[in-house]
Parts: sequence; C-alpha cells; structure tokens
Amino acid sequence: MPARIVLVRHGETAWSVTGQHTGRTDIPLTDEGRAMARALGERLRRAPWHGLPTAAVYTSPLSRARETAELAGFGDRAVDRPELLEWDYGQYEGRTGTDIRATDRPGWLIWRDGVPGGEKLSEVATRVDSFLAELNGRHGVPDADTTTMHCADCEVVLFAHGHLLRILTARWLGLAPEYAQRFKLGTASLSVLSWEYGLPAVETWNDQSHLEQA
Repeated sequence: MPARIVLVRHGETAWSVTGQHTGRTDIPLTDEGRAMARALGERLRRAPWHGLPTAAVYTSPLSRARETAELAGFGDRAVDRPELLEWDYGQYEGRTGTDIRATDRPGWLIWRDGVPGGEKLSEVATRVDSFLAELNGRHGVPDADTTTMHCADCEVVLFAHGHLLRILTARWLGLAPEYAQRFKLGTASLSVLSWEYGLPAVETWNDQSHLEQA
C-alpha cells in the first residue's frame, strides 16, 4: 500500500460556528465538537482503518486539535508539532470575513490580501513545506519527478486546523499555497493524501459521513 497522510480537522468550536478567524486563540471544543471527535474515532476504529495501529500521529498543540485527537482515541500517540499550528491571523484574529470586508477592506480575501500583523501565506507554506520534507526524508515537497517517499508504506495522521491543512494539501500537490482557497474543509472531517502513478494525489477529501451516521 502506498504511503498516505490522513488529515483530520478539529471538531466544532464556538468560533468555527460563527466563522470567526481562529488562529492562535486557544478556543476549546463545544459539546457538539466533542461528539464529532468521538464519532470520527469510532469510524477510524472500524475497517478499513482498524485504528491505524502503526501510524505516526501528530497534532497541533492547540487544545481544539489535541482534544480532537484524544477523543478520537489517538491521544496517547499524538506528538505536538508547532508546524501544525493554525495561520496566525494577527489583527484579524477573532473577526469574520464579513465584518472585515464591511468595516476595513471591501473585497478582502485572505488568500490574496493577507492579514495585518500576522503571518504571510508564504510563511505558513514554509512551515508545512518543512514538515512535509521531514516526513519525506528529503528537502522540498513532492513534485512531478517524485516516485517514492522515504517512508514508503508508512501512514501518518495529522490533527490540525482548516486553513493549515488546506495549505498543506496544496503544497503536497506541488501547487502554490494560494490554491488552498479551492479546498473547502469542514470540522471533524477526514481527508487522505496519497499517491497515484507515482505522483502526489488526493485520495479522499472533506469526508464527514461519520457525522451524518452519528
């Protein structure tokens, strides 16, 4: 089986419900978010996942990601990685896009216009590039000339955040980080990055069927 990376966005928080930009503020899961995480864990314990017993598990240090990992049954294996922290939104932390466009910057788009006082999109991309390079055991990210990974046949599970995981996916595919705008990602969703004919590919994206079943 080819190497794959399982992506899990954390469960619901009060700010994810309202659409507020949640970067480094340590917002906890809601009761519904905790139920989401448990439903995800139940799914990953069933076939074909069987609990991913040999997978390396990494999480953002923020509590909404770590608690999702714990409630899903991966807390004892999850290693904190600062590279998986969400985008630092600077002065736009806690604000919604609608509010920013109405009061500060008409037509504002985070992927194009960035955030004052926070991280640049290119800086977030550099973080995930470094993380992917470590997973791949080489410098750089997958590209059209890549046919193997250093961790062939390994599996990795990442518990992190919406924008961060979207940017990581764009970089996995060898795309500019701006392409992350096109990958919508819901809370407690399951996605899988893998390989197709030796090239980086998306195997599953934004799967929330476990929430519907719950």
